[in-house]
Amino acid sequence: MDNGDSEDGMVENRVTSVDVARAAGVSQPTVSRAFTPGARVSPELRARVEEAARKLGYRPNTLARAMIKGQSNVIGLVVAYLDNPFYSEAIELLSRTLKEFGYHIIVFTASNDENSVDLAVEDLLAHQVDGIILASVSTTLKLTQEIRNAGIPLVLFNRGQNDPAIPAVTATNYAGGRKAANFLVGLGHRRIAHISGWQGSLTGVDRMRGFLDGLADHGLEPVVCVDGRYDRATAMAATREIFAGPERPEAVFVGNDHMAFAVLEALQHDLGLRVPEDVSVVGFDDVKMAAWRVFDLTTLRQPANEMVAAVVDMMMQLINGKPLERARVEIDSALIERGTTRKRNRE
Repeated sequence: MDNGDSEDGMVENRVTSVDVARAAGVSQPTVSRAFTPGARVSPELRARVEEAARKLGYRPNTLARAMIKGQSNVIGLVVAYLDNPFYSEAIELLSRTLKEFGYHIIVFTASNDENSVDLAVEDLLAHQVDGIILASVSTTLKLTQEIRNAGIPLVLFNRGQNDPAIPAVTATNYAGGRKAANFLVGLGHRRIAHISGWQGSLTGVDRMRGFLDGLADHGLEPVVCVDGRYDRATAMAATREIFAGPERPEAVFVGNDHMAFAVLEALQHDLGLRVPEDVSVVGFDDVKMAAWRVFDLTTLRQPANEMVAAVVDMMMQLINGKPLERARVEIDSALIERGTTRKRNRE
């Protein structure tokens, strides 16, 4: 039986759950339960229903089910930096984890300005999503109130916010920046630069503040501190300018790995400097590419798997009307030492 058009242009009758029930020798409610995530049905019956559905070419109408239940089983995700490999990894983890709870994600991209984010959220609300995750984008009080008025749970992922009422999951950004400073000073570096994350984001600000405070603990200041805006081209241009002079820094802490890869390229290929012999480089995120031998980047790990698990846990609690134990979750950022920094003197 075909769900599509016939050769004479007539649309044949669609396969229904009743057809599947008849073929599987079960009731129609059993078919519905077999295709409902989390519903109780024996493995044997589920397998029999799925086999009958496969043979008949049946696909459950999730939209109709959502209209009946008043629930779409879709979570909306708004993200700004898809060129940053951290977010491609995180989206894959989010999709996989949410699927275990019977949810799917719909992804909207937005630049980091109020109008772009507002439009993306408006689209998500029109899609009747059950929850919204804002990743790497900031929200305004007006937008937050609009989401609350719609009764839609909201969680921030990797983007802090000054409003303590908004649930958020981040790395320990301030502590991570401080850890980077202590590490580089401990290697003997004194002339240290910082190419920060976008200073319009609390994430970038916190990493920079931690780094500056860490240097101050040793009586030091950065030789230069530049906003890299989480942008590859900006980070490369800043690197060429910072390191072109005779009094170049001995080390640089970069606000994320995406920019750190650009910094490495500018240092080694544009300026002919050796890493780590001439310059030590530390990033932040520990994306999979950081461990590739071509980069071998020393970095602060932002554990995407733990952060995603925390975001999904928060979202499921909110959807089910349960109070959150903690509205703010920070996951520790461990220092991962690789080949872009000097070896420590262990004598």
